[in-house]
Amino acid sequence: MIVCVCKSVSDRTIRSSIAEGVDSFDELQFELGVASCCGKCEESVRDVMLQSGVCASRCGVDHHQTQAVPLTFYELKAA
Repeated sequence: MIVCVCKSVSDRTIRSSIAEGVDSFDELQFELGVASCCGKCEESVRDVMLQSGVCASRCGVDHHQTQAVPLTFYELKAA
């Protein structure tokens, strides 16, 4: 399936690049030109990356195994 119409990049091409070691959105953008014209494909490219097991932002977090972190809110009171 064509993901980036402007550059004629398919999901197979993206998966192939990932298999060859490309592991960030910026690298894909540089190598393949995705999301460099109109930008409408960025979300789809990031989805393909996530499906391929690559965190699209290089955050090092597996999005399928994240756990909620408890937050504490403090109220600021006037002196």
